[in-house]
Amino acid sequence: MIEKHELESIIPHRGKMLLLSRVKGYNLEERSLNAEYHVTGDCIFYDANIGGVPSWVAFEFMAQAISSLSGIRDRELGIKPRMGFILSIPFMRMEIPVFHLGSRVEIFVKQIDRTDVIYTFDGTALLEDRKALEGKLMVMEVNDETFNKLITEHS
Repeated sequence: MIEKHELESIIPHRGKMLLLSRVKGYNLEERSLNAEYHVTGDCIFYDANIGGVPSWVAFEFMAQAISSLSGIRDRELGIKPRMGFILSIPFMRMEIPVFHLGSRVEIFVKQIDRTDVIYTFDGTALLEDRKALEGKLMVMEVNDETFNKLITEHS
């Protein structure tokens, strides 16, 4: 198990943008990871009008789970964690609209395809063991040099 304070050593997210509460388990050979998030009022996506976090935010939970998997792999290889970006969400099905304050969201991601630095993952978010959201994420992983070039070109 990897707790929140240790996640900062494997993913680039900081402060309120570090959303995961912990990594519960992972398998580098299968390229899969299981994480969880405990919904709090200080979440950057918390909306008092709905009393929680919109469930579509689970895609960011999934993206951070993917980043955690990549960071764990990079740590084992002895390299600095890399930046990643969500390129698209080609499929999504939402069954629960809100993650209410105090609830526990469990996140599962598994890589299903890879082309160079583009990865496709299946992802699922469960709310108290009930499927809340499922979908596919296409993400891109970049090194610092590529990231800095992208920022410079688009500033």
